[in-house]
Amino acid sequence: MATVLAALAIPALLIWIYLILFRGRFWLANQKLRDDAEEPGAWPAVVALVPARNEADVIKQTLDTLLMQDYPGPFHVILIDDESTDGTAHQAKLAAREAGGEKSFTVVRAGEPPAGWSGKVWALAQGWAHARQTFPDARYVWLSDADISHWLGNLRQLVSKAEDDKLDLVSLMAMLSCESPWERFLIPPFVFFFQKLYPFPWVNNSARATAAAGGGCVLLRADALEAAGGFAAIKGALIDDCALAGLIKARAVERDRGIWLGLGEEAESIRPYEGLKPIWDMVTRSAYTQLNHSPLLLLGTLLGMVFTYLVPPAAVLGGLFAGFFLDESVAAYAALALLAGCAASGLMALAAWPTYRLYGEPPWMIATLPLAGLLYAVMTLDSACRHWMGRGGRWKGRIGATKARATTGLEESLADH
Repeated sequence: MATVLAALAIPALLIWIYLILFRGRFWLANQKLRDDAEEPGAWPAVVALVPARNEADVIKQTLDTLLMQDYPGPFHVILIDDESTDGTAHQAKLAAREAGGEKSFTVVRAGEPPAGWSGKVWALAQGWAHARQTFPDARYVWLSDADISHWLGNLRQLVSKAEDDKLDLVSLMAMLSCESPWERFLIPPFVFFFQKLYPFPWVNNSARATAAAGGGCVLLRADALEAAGGFAAIKGALIDDCALAGLIKARAVERDRGIWLGLGEEAESIRPYEGLKPIWDMVTRSAYTQLNHSPLLLLGTLLGMVFTYLVPPAAVLGGLFAGFFLDESVAAYAALALLAGCAASGLMALAAWPTYRLYGEPPWMIATLPLAGLLYAVMTLDSACRHWMGRGGRWKGRIGATKARATTGLEESLADH
């Protein structure tokens, strides 16, 4: 056992050395909007697009933070009602009236997505078509999810960042709800894994191909969106925010411009995850899509999760056990497993701490990261199983991009988060 543990612990340690030193320092979690960005001399016009499907319970709070933005330039909010059945549009109009923002607010109905379109992207396309006709002078389009609360100076900072740094896309990964036990257990690891998958410093480096965005808060240059082919260019994308970022970055580099993704409290999700199921559904909806539906990538990911998160603590415990209870002939291997496991676990804690601190978690919560990693590995496997059974990509009664009418029997109702 000691020899096996040593053989496993050394690759695990090498993985963490690579992540710490050669993965864009993603773990520092230090990509945030700065306060010293130079404000533009004249504030450009901005139109916000808010796709909403059955969001009546949260839409008022979201619209309050949008309509009350401290933005000096022309600003209009378009809510796209994506076939809601809970009175979302009605609640949105009431919220706009109460906030005194009726003149800067419009509701557009998206209608059923055509075959090949994902529902959210189709809603955004309909909102953008309306915006182009009604507000042709808008320099920026601000994409906000319907369950995101924005700091009232958020738009001002986003535009300042875009103008000062010559960016075609500026995005914030919204702070997720992290109050309940399941949220505290799983949300900081989720944010940590996302940063590891898409190192923000690499996203923000024009010399790197890595591209990503946080779909809850994305500011886009309108001309860049048009030049990239609009939302039709990503019509079937399930992970639409990252697909959009990749589309924009590829063309931004050609124009000597860039994109930027950061963390911060300027945008915050107001919908809690009530138990394990909503988090599980969120992950399984897109995890296998992220792997390009490849069984080989799935296998590699599962093995990688095991080596990265489970082997280090297992090597520590196994090394201690072997050193105390097994024959002295394996003592050297037990010591090697223990040392490599301790070193890998220490690097894991070092890397995770900035993200856990961002979410206000105490240092001891990092000890739960290996278990969270195991659970996310199971979620990823479940995502693949759902895809193989024709139930992948479910979201609020839809399964991925809409199929032709002959196959809509797959579109079962699901109250997803």
